[in-house]
Amino acid sequence: MIAFVVKYAPAFLMRIIAIANQKGGVGKTTTAMNLSAGLASKGVRVLLIDLDPQANATSGLGMTEQEGVSLYPALVAGDDPRNAIIPTQLPGLSMIRSTQDLAGCEVELAQAGNHLVRLRQVLQPLRESGNFDYAFLDCPPSLGVLMTSALAAADELLVPIQCEYFGLEGLSKIVQVVQHIRECGANPGLLLEGIVMTMFDSRANLAQQVVTDVRSYFSEIVYQTAIPRTIRLGEAPSFGKSIIEYEPNGRGAQAYRALAEEFLARHAPKADTPAP
Repeated sequence: MIAFVVKYAPAFLMRIIAIANQKGGVGKTTTAMNLSAGLASKGVRVLLIDLDPQANATSGLGMTEQEGVSLYPALVAGDDPRNAIIPTQLPGLSMIRSTQDLAGCEVELAQAGNHLVRLRQVLQPLRESGNFDYAFLDCPPSLGVLMTSALAAADELLVPIQCEYFGLEGLSKIVQVVQHIRECGANPGLLLEGIVMTMFDSRANLAQQVVTDVRSYFSEIVYQTAIPRTIRLGEAPSFGKSIIEYEPNGRGAQAYRALAEEFLARHAPKADTPAP
């Protein structure tokens, strides 16, 4: 059984949050994009790192793939990752894009002896730069090297799951991976920060039951904000925009702004936390 730690006094350095689920189609990239955008709209300095070779977050925010402009050179050749950072069209939100090179990076990292800690080492200059409050890692939907490296590098894990039966199966597997990452020593301090219920349809009995089941087991780490199933959330990436920009007054934007507020409330300094 994993001990679920609920903290939420931020460190002085940038916090790294992996957004991951080995199951595809659960709203992982949608959440990475729109939670990042929601936080940026509130004045938070956010860096979104697209670690998925499919580059959906990259195209979804209107960014084009560019050869050599990803974390690949930093992971493989030791380049400075800060050179890959570009601003998005939303003030406060910057990004490191993905390219197909990252698919080959899986093999090269697996052959290296330090593949689990390599990403953590690469991200350290970004953590220490003081330029960002949070970095979100949009992980590929698999249990491959990039995803496990992200979990080894992250301070926290945020898991989006769809409100369906198979979403419960995917959640149990990711919990097992978290336990393994902790126990093998790659990242003993990794926190399961939260679970976000996505594609929620309040009219569906199954969706209601899945939410009830997840909350009954994981209790306070499940976000109160559930992301609704809306057409606009699916449309926004085709225009290269977050839902915050595409339909700012719609249900999807309202949900992700509420999720951002809940995220910030969880990470607010405690009253007894000494000032830096």
